[in-house]
Amino acid sequence: RLVESGGGLVQTGGSLKLSCAAPSGFNLDREAIGWFRQAPGKEREGVSCISSIDGTTYYANSVKGRFTISRDSAEKTVHLQMTSLKPEDTGHYYCAARDGGYCRGHIVPNPDYWGQGVQVTVSS
Repeated sequence: RLVESGGGLVQTGGSLKLSCAAPSGFNLDREAIGWFRQAPGKEREGVSCISSIDGTTYYANSVKGRFTISRDSAEKTVHLQMTSLKPEDTGHYYCAARDGGYCRGHIVPNPDYWGQGVQVTVSS
């Protein structure tokens, strides 16, 4: 199971860094891994994905230029650096991974593993 951390409350324009830690024995280098989010009353949406094949990163249009996904294979951790946060970024953020390493654009397709999620709240 993946374990997220780093959520919290921040003002508009602020920054947060989410982290997703993989359990021991988990090989991040074989996984496509990324982030989803779900706002109250809305469907879950993909935010970003990083491919293990070549390290290519993908972002939803709504976060492009503001969010950065990165992977630390030695620490078995994936980060999502979020800057210039907006109230519409508010939601529960989930880390997800899929065996095989391929992203479908900014989405981790049919994830094999999920985290429990962390709350991100951006106040206006």
